[in-house]
Amino acid sequence: MLSFLHFLPFLAILNGVLADPSMAELEGTWTSKSNTVFTGPGFYDPVDELLIEPALPGISYSFTADGHYEEAMYRVKSNPQNHSCPIASITYQHGTYQLLANGSLVLTPIAVDGRQLLSDPCNISPNHAQYQRYVQPTWFKTYQVMVSPYYGRMMLQIYQFDGSMMQPLYLAYKPPMMLPTNALNPTDKSSETSSSLSKRMKRSLENQYRTNAVRDYSNPLFDLIWWGAVGCLGLGSAVYIIR
Repeated sequence: MLSFLHFLPFLAILNGVLADPSMAELEGTWTSKSNTVFTGPGFYDPVDELLIEPALPGISYSFTADGHYEEAMYRVKSNPQNHSCPIASITYQHGTYQLLANGSLVLTPIAVDGRQLLSDPCNISPNHAQYQRYVQPTWFKTYQVMVSPYYGRMMLQIYQFDGSMMQPLYLAYKPPMMLPTNALNPTDKSSETSSSLSKRMKRSLENQYRTNAVRDYSNPLFDLIWWGAVGCLGLGSAVYIIR
């Protein structure tokens, strides 16, 4: 059975919301329906190289208008044969992205910064998780930005390399909530010492609640229609009472 989401591309065309690919429309922090996973210092602490477990599984992507991205994922996979053997992973990556003329997205992570915490109690250890560096370039076939017909929020629908749809992502912050876009834990010599990098990262974490990112739950057009409907309902109720 086809779900409503399968018809979103056709509805988008009919409503004229498809446009030429633009980094500007991707700008922001997008999160999945669980609304618990967000990129930024609340997910990964680069000073202590600590991945922070969210309350519920989900994914989040952030994009800047000048070609930087950040990825936060908390995924849990159940084991139907043995319910005591779920596999959970927390993954962080960031780097640069390219938006091709055909609408494809190519994400290139900074190799030294990717981290993954993997819990597989029946194959690794029942009491320990595996923490390791992680690097995985990504190619998305295409994407669409539209207003969700269910929630009235800006929605990002990403199509994976094989054309299958990822779970929808919803705009949460604009400008995006991200860690600095440069290498956070460089392994080679550079002009910046590890001491100065650590101090700058600590300042970034200390200022995480003073970010200029603005939480975005609504869409102005949807709000206008909503309040117009409320007003008409109120007027209709008043006329009924008077009569």
